[in-house]
Amino acid sequence: MSAEGRARIAAAQKARWAKSKGTEAKETVAEAPAKKGRKKGGMSAEGRARIVAAQKARWAKAKAGKAPAAPAKAKAGRKKKRNLSPEARERIVAAVRARWAKQKAKR
Repeated sequence: MSAEGRARIAAAQKARWAKSKGTEAKETVAEAPAKKGRKKGGMSAEGRARIVAAQKARWAKAKAGKAPAAPAKAKAGRKKKRNLSPEARERIVAAVRARWAKQKAKR
């Protein structure tokens, strides 16, 4: 939403409050200040040109087959998935069946 739009909404709300209180609003919708806020952030043309040039150089290097290898830490940090042995799985299944049998017996 633009600053002008917010100012119009604020002025209209102030007018509604003033009307309900029986007083006069300090500024009406027509008199709401049209504030021109400066654009925050942004980038200069030179800065954007530097980024574009660097990105093109990276792509050219990657297409030439000289892409940097993935860091070794990323692969070394992964843990191997652990699997249950068949005996352990049978023990778990037997324990679950025993719990269910106990629950059914209570009913």
